[in-house]
Amino acid sequence: MTTGPDYDQIVVLEAVDHSRNIARRYGIEVSRDLFGVMIVRCSWGRIGSRGQSRSVSFDTPHEAGRYVRSVLRRRETAPSRIGVAYRRWELS
Repeated sequence: MTTGPDYDQIVVLEAVDHSRNIARRYGIEVSRDLFGVMIVRCSWGRIGSRGQSRSVSFDTPHEAGRYVRSVLRRRETAPSRIGVAYRRWELS
């Protein structure tokens, strides 16, 4: 199994505007399971709450990367949808 910077990455996005009572969190975690399949886990909800999550599996890192990029593109449209941009935190 190959490990490196492309695997076991976590990206956390937060959108906060106290004056409008907006406190959203969105997390993306990319890892490999024991069989070498790429797993992308997305979690979202209000900051401080349990929230929701969804896991999607992919056969190749390319497919997983394409999915993550599409999710991040959607999060970039937050200013027009909710009025607040997400701040990005990368953890590894």
